Amino acid sequence: MTTTTSPAAAPSRTSAPRARGGWLWITLSSLAIVAFAVGPYLTSSLAQLASSRGGLADNYAHRPVPVQVAFYVHVLFGGIALMVGPVQFLARLRQRRPALHQATGRVYLIAVAVAGIAGLGIAPVNRAGFDGFFGFGTLAVLWLYTALRAYRAARGRDFASHQAWMIRNFALTYAAVTLRAWTGLLIVVQVPFLHGTVTPEVSSHMFANAYWAVPFLCWVPNIVVAEWLVRRRGLPGI
Repeated sequence: MTTTTSPAAAPSRTSAPRARGGWLWITLSSLAIVAFAVGPYLTSSLAQLASSRGGLADNYAHRPVPVQVAFYVHVLFGGIALMVGPVQFLARLRQRRPALHQATGRVYLIAVAVAGIAGLGIAPVNRAGFDGFFGFGTLAVLWLYTALRAYRAARGRDFASHQAWMIRNFALTYAAVTLRAWTGLLIVVQVPFLHGTVTPEVSSHMFANAYWAVPFLCWVPNIVVAEWLVRRRGLPGI
């Protein structure tokens, strides 16, 4: 998978530092979420995480084995996509090491495909009910669709369209980050309305309240920003 940078998409000298700063923020926040949200599932069982952390593990700890496997696959391959994704937007890598760019691109798209299919499998049993089924289900479908469009554009050597679809696709991958950010923010805004001490039951209730809002909130603003970036760079629209 390769990309080229058209003159319209090339950053100016004044925008380059801003672009580098944005890329650095996205990279570091992605790696932080991989460490925070993926790492524990590699070192502890769902039952252990459910008793110590609650959250998503509590929802899947007692599910049938196929659902648990799909959940682990989604977490693991989603983490790989989140780690590899930012590398795809390094212009120097694309220009100087196109073979490496192609190799990491294949890893990224395979990870998205596997995580997206697993995401469709666990959407019906998510913790947010029907909101989650439609929100996360739509996210998985769009994740797979934009990955397919990016792949086809690269195969057809339409590198401008490839870049545009990769921006859209990674915006959906980055939902793993914005989901945690929105959930944390929505938990914090509930604090002033609490009465008494924060018990484990209260914490679980606060998490549930916050999580009901994120199935769409975690990715809709992302895709809006992605489309703005696509247009700003003069890349092909949908």
